[in-house]
Amino acid sequence: MEVDDLRGLFVLEGLTDDQLHQVLVAGDEVHFDAGDELFHEGEPATSWWVLLEGRVDLVRQAGREEPVVMMTMDRPGLWAGGFHAWDATSSYLATARAATAGRMFCMPSAALGEVSRAWFPSAVHLIEGFFQTVRRMDTLSRQRESLIALGTLAAGLAHEINNPASASARAVDALRDSCDELLQSLVQLAERSLPADRFVQLDALRREIDVTPTPADPLAVADREETLSTWLDAHAVRDAWRIAPPLAATGVDLDWFERAADVLEGDTLEPGLAWVAGVVSTQTLLSEVKESTARISALVDAVRSYSQLDRASFQLIDVTEGIESTLVMLRQKLGDGVDVVRDYAPDLPRIEARPGELNQVWTNLIDNAIDAMEGKGTLRISVRVEGDALVVEVGDTGAGMPPEVRGRAFEPFYTTKAIGKGTGLGLDISRRIVADGHRGRITIESEPGATVVTVCLPLPAG
Repeated sequence: MEVDDLRGLFVLEGLTDDQLHQVLVAGDEVHFDAGDELFHEGEPATSWWVLLEGRVDLVRQAGREEPVVMMTMDRPGLWAGGFHAWDATSSYLATARAATAGRMFCMPSAALGEVSRAWFPSAVHLIEGFFQTVRRMDTLSRQRESLIALGTLAAGLAHEINNPASASARAVDALRDSCDELLQSLVQLAERSLPADRFVQLDALRREIDVTPTPADPLAVADREETLSTWLDAHAVRDAWRIAPPLAATGVDLDWFERAADVLEGDTLEPGLAWVAGVVSTQTLLSEVKESTARISALVDAVRSYSQLDRASFQLIDVTEGIESTLVMLRQKLGDGVDVVRDYAPDLPRIEARPGELNQVWTNLIDNAIDAMEGKGTLRISVRVEGDALVVEVGDTGAGMPPEVRGRAFEPFYTTKAIGKGTGLGLDISRRIVADGHRGRITIESEPGATVVTVCLPLPAG
């Protein structure tokens, strides 16, 4: 290859013969045939490629669809890559695939940076400033939106924890009164000399009562409470309003009361029934405390699973576990208007992934789906195996994406949401996590009433 091969390239216009010679010495001529891949999307852009002859397509992968040609290099002097000359973290934006046989000039990005700084220092400062400004804006924007997303999730989590915590606090306060009444009734039974064998019989009747929380018809419970109160009033029990409610809630009927009356004679009827009601109330309140604290514990486990703070970056994970923890984190936003339909295939394999990053993707996709439905509709999450990939689909019944929005959905900084709305994690970042970080694919299919975002993640080899 000679200097004359470079002299006619418009991208090198204005260089002297000595400068062209330095460029020639720093690079190599690369011959290619149709179908050859010269560099790959997402790989570090460590080389600068200039077309000399032939035609090269720059293509990008769009989900499970065929790669899309973003640009065709068919004019000598057109170039691609070389970004490491200005920014050491930059990658190729597309895959270069030869459409015909031809030649390219390939120069290391480091060498391009050296000669550029020597010949055009001001221009290099401008280029580096452009790269740094865009990257800084990208970083600041992502940090700000991440803080907004964190605040939204924190508010939802606080709401979720507040409900069981408040329920537990109320139950503890009620337990104090219940225990006082229980002890008072025992003192009265002792003062009125209830025989031990009669107390044993009363305790046997108490054990027949099932205090396990079960759904009940409120009207049926109210009718039963009124019936028991009437019986108590007829037997001169003064605290009917305190005894009847807890026993009616557990399904106690008049037959049980009649058997209890046979055991409790004279003035021991009222304290005996009060003791049973106190025990039942105490057991019920303890069950409420247990359920409330269990819910808090489950929320803490969900947060731990969601954040993955205590796990290594790459590991074998169950994808559905991350999806479920994400649903817990977004439960407040789901509200009562969104029905969640899960379609998880049985015996799903684990995959190698960074769970924290994938949970960010699930958060973004589910949050977008909820927004698209305006808080009312059906959210369908499907997980299955197709070939050598695990396929996750997040579908919603919202208005759908217009073609112009769907075509730009994976562009950096593109969003249709108002400022401060949503997670701040755009589909471009979701695509980078899936495609660059996990060698997967993400695609969108949308029509009114049916939008599906599909994520394909590779299964472990072997």
